[in-house]
Amino acid sequence: MIFWRKKQKEELNKNLLLENIQKNNKEIKRILAVLAYLSDGVLVFDKKNKLFLSNPQVEKFFEFTNKQGLGKSILELSIFPLVRPLVSLLGGEIREVYKKELRIKENLILEVSAIPMKIPGEKIGSLIILHDITREKLVEEMKSKFIALAAHQLRTPSSAVKWSTRMLLDKEMGKLTEKQKEIIEKVYQANEKMISLIDDLLNAARIEEGRYLSKVTLSSIEEAIQSVIDDYQERMKKKKLKFRFIKPGERLPKVMLDVGKIRIAVANIIDNAVRYTSPGGKISVSVQGNRKEIEVQIQDNGMGIPRYQQRKVFTIFYRGSNVIKIDTGGTGLGLFIAKNIIEAHGGEIWFESEEGKGTTFYFTIPIKKKFAEFLTEESY
Repeated sequence: MIFWRKKQKEELNKNLLLENIQKNNKEIKRILAVLAYLSDGVLVFDKKNKLFLSNPQVEKFFEFTNKQGLGKSILELSIFPLVRPLVSLLGGEIREVYKKELRIKENLILEVSAIPMKIPGEKIGSLIILHDITREKLVEEMKSKFIALAAHQLRTPSSAVKWSTRMLLDKEMGKLTEKQKEIIEKVYQANEKMISLIDDLLNAARIEEGRYLSKVTLSSIEEAIQSVIDDYQERMKKKKLKFRFIKPGERLPKVMLDVGKIRIAVANIIDNAVRYTSPGGKISVSVQGNRKEIEVQIQDNGMGIPRYQQRKVFTIFYRGSNVIKIDTGGTGLGLFIAKNIIEAHGGEIWFESEEGKGTTFYFTIPIKKKFAEFLTEESY
């Protein structure tokens, strides 16, 4: 009787085990079916970084079959030429990355995310998701080329208008009546705004093409900032703005800079401060440093940025709803350009703002930081 019950219990356990295996097999088949229809490529590695699952889209991207790759480490997958850029990005230990662009070949650009799979206290593997962004990058490239071409074509006639009106205002062609002078002055100022917009469009196009920094040298950031401040002194006086430049107690070390581009970044931030601060307001610039980086702070007590729009501040063509109502001539490109210049130097930029009370922008530039990946051919 006891033997029969033991046998019955073993049979029951066996049936339950078979039932669980069948259920698990069904779940696995469902997962594989879902993965098969995904447009994104999916690679799953175990805790020893061995490939144990990939979907058909991976085969299209890298031109190897699941059978060929199964059980291989990510380093061993380097035998397939198209996988090598991915291996260079992730390394043998599969480092965590998020939405990193990776060119696999001329007509294939992937957005790569590598996510560690964990249970409490233990990593059990890595999930790599590959999203094809080739079409989006092609459209962006075409847009950038169009903007650059249009801007270049506009630059020549705008320059001609500038020098012609300047000659008239300087009375090189004879005296002007007060009315004539007033009209030509308006034409000159409108053309200056057009030239500024053209320059911003060209800078934005170069940023999106990934070729931006040039003439990088060991330079003083204080001197670069001072030169920008000097350019804005007259505007600040006309607007009766109270201005302070707070320098550090000790001389800061020189840093690797594209001085021309840093001047553009600082000028764009200061320009906003001057433009959006009411007459009689306050603006200050301060610089301080430590062993790792130099931090610059640009503060005003102007219009401020609405809280619900602050996440858009560094996006292209953004302008706050509270400043669009007034005719200030802003393009919405300045902060986008400034952010990309700072980040191209290996730094960071952020801000604090309250509508009606003002804004403070901060940015850092690392000391002794290499950033050759951002350099153009002219830099060498």
